[in-house]
Amino acid sequence: MTEKKLEKATFAGGCFWCMVKPFKDWEGIHDVVSGYMGGHVGNPTYEDVKRGDSGHLEVVEITYDPSLFTYNELLDLYWPQIDPTDADGQFQDRGHSYSTAIFYYTEEQKEAAELSKVKLEQSGRFSKPIVTVIRPAETFYRAEEYHQDYYLKEKTHYEEDRAKSGRDEFITENWK
Repeated sequence: MTEKKLEKATFAGGCFWCMVKPFKDWEGIHDVVSGYMGGHVGNPTYEDVKRGDSGHLEVVEITYDPSLFTYNELLDLYWPQIDPTDADGQFQDRGHSYSTAIFYYTEEQKEAAELSKVKLEQSGRFSKPIVTVIRPAETFYRAEEYHQDYYLKEKTHYEEDRAKSGRDEFITENWK
């Protein structure tokens, strides 16, 4: 019996609370973990990242089985969760730590991410430039436990925060 080869994908899309649920319940997705990547401080805390001192972005790290759910399918799920034209954060969450990025682990992921970005740019969906960066994956730091699956643990607060963020209106207007 052969063991499944799992891979990782990491995406920054603003507040990580809003980035877990869209990836969570698909066949082939084994785990979606909230965390931090891309900064210059080891073992950052939520407060470090939120203040902007660490240089990290809020991210979700997805562990998946590429034989059941491909990296391209992950990219197709990622883009419609964000405003790829906003370099200063996402929706109500402002600042570097809430900016968008695709972190790649392999050259194949890099090429797929770059191609998907070019296709989005050429689609004419947005009049402003696509500013989401594509960069090599770095050390992933798991966020504090209370952030994991926040949409389930703190359902009411999550729904209120998401409702006032403007994310859903943007998605409906630009992606549906």
